[in-house]
Amino acid sequence: MPPILAATGLCFLDFLRYPPIAVEQGSMTFVQGPSGCGKSTLLRLFNATLSPSAGQVLFDGQDIMGLNTIQLRRDVLLVSQATYLFDDTIEGNFLRYYELREQTPPTQQQMRDCLALCCADFELSASCSTLSGGERQRVFLAIFLSFAPRVLLLDEPTSALDEATARQLMEQLKAHCVAQQSTVVVVSHDHQLAQ
Repeated sequence: MPPILAATGLCFLDFLRYPPIAVEQGSMTFVQGPSGCGKSTLLRLFNATLSPSAGQVLFDGQDIMGLNTIQLRRDVLLVSQATYLFDDTIEGNFLRYYELREQTPPTQQQMRDCLALCCADFELSASCSTLSGGERQRVFLAIFLSFAPRVLLLDEPTSALDEATARQLMEQLKAHCVAQQSTVVVVSHDHQLAQ
């Protein structure tokens, strides 16, 4: 079985050059390196938010440049560092994101399950405007996790979390993704968490 994501000769703006990369299906892969080395850019190249100046990215053995971009971004879903939540309840945010994607929203129980996976056991009626930065980050991740992408790309998902919560979140995400045979690629500066 080919890797679910692979890159060869990948270069961005003739400035960032990447070694050959292969991400196995069902794995949790951490990408680490010093600031400015192109970690976040790599995630954007993986889901065609950015286009390489050379080389290619393969998703399921196919060059992503030949794939439908909207479908690719649903299969290879990027959760950025910045959280974009509407000034609404948690449930309202789930519903609005599903409306934007023209998909049937999850049940309230499915929403609660995703929130629990992301260490965000809040009431669905809670207003997102009253949440702390770390709480917003976890709710945002829960919404994206509910879409059940084949590959989840996480850019510093624990940057606003304390060590214990970050560890619990990643352990729960790993167990969930192993059970679902989904793949996670994580950019993180936290070497201890990656270990």
